Amino acid sequence: MSKNNYKKNISNKNIKKKPVKKQNIKEISNKKQVIIKKKVKKRKIRFGRVFLFIVLPILIIYLVFTYVKFPIKNIYITGNNILGDQEIIELAHLETYPSIFDRSSLSIKNSLEKNRYIKKANVTKKYLSEVHIKIEESRPLFYYENKDETIFDDLKSYKGEDKKANVTLINYVPDTKYEKLLKGLLKVDSNVYSHISEIEYVPDLVNDERFVLYMNDGNLVYFTLGKINKLNKYIDIIKTLDNKKGILYLDSGEYFEIKEN
Repeated sequence: MSKNNYKKNISNKNIKKKPVKKQNIKEISNKKQVIIKKKVKKRKIRFGRVFLFIVLPILIIYLVFTYVKFPIKNIYITGNNILGDQEIIELAHLETYPSIFDRSSLSIKNSLEKNRYIKKANVTKKYLSEVHIKIEESRPLFYYENKDETIFDDLKSYKGEDKKANVTLINYVPDTKYEKLLKGLLKVDSNVYSHISEIEYVPDLVNDERFVLYMNDGNLVYFTLGKINKLNKYIDIIKTLDNKKGILYLDSGEYFEIKEN
């Protein structure tokens, strides 16, 4: 056999190759997960530490607040004129000066705001022994005799004559005029308002928005709804009259007519 033929026979032989095994991607990822899981160490829950640092402090706090009394020693009240301090304390259910934890600030606030004379109450606690109550009052504007109801400055009305209403609207006022009167009286200074005893609607041919005030000091004051803001000058005006009594006309001009004895 020639050398060339020998080389050809070698090249023509089928060389068997080992088949390459293809691995599924899912199998590879699963193997990785198994490896990762093997690396993660299991942590044991140490119940002793949980009890020591979480359960025990909570238990101690509960026992202290339940069995150790922190009685209220001082109650401070501000902003009240209509209701006395003792009335407010009783409305708040604090008259026995209980433990500071017996009533929450929110429950005290809600109890107080149920009263018609309290528009808003702010309640805070200090030093485990003090309760501070700040009151925003709702005052009665007048008793409306014609409708038998009392009107408050938050424009709420209650049936009947309120004992704390010091002003009376003594006759009927048409609805359109009545609404304007309400809004106007809310702008009258409280010091001036405290001088008023009665309000009467007295329209005339010139003006159907005319009213007269009967004052506690014996004077009469005429005004119209369009000039109701002039009522805030009342105290300054009467200071110049040397205690003389009479009629102050604020509806037309601004002059005082002295009453003759």
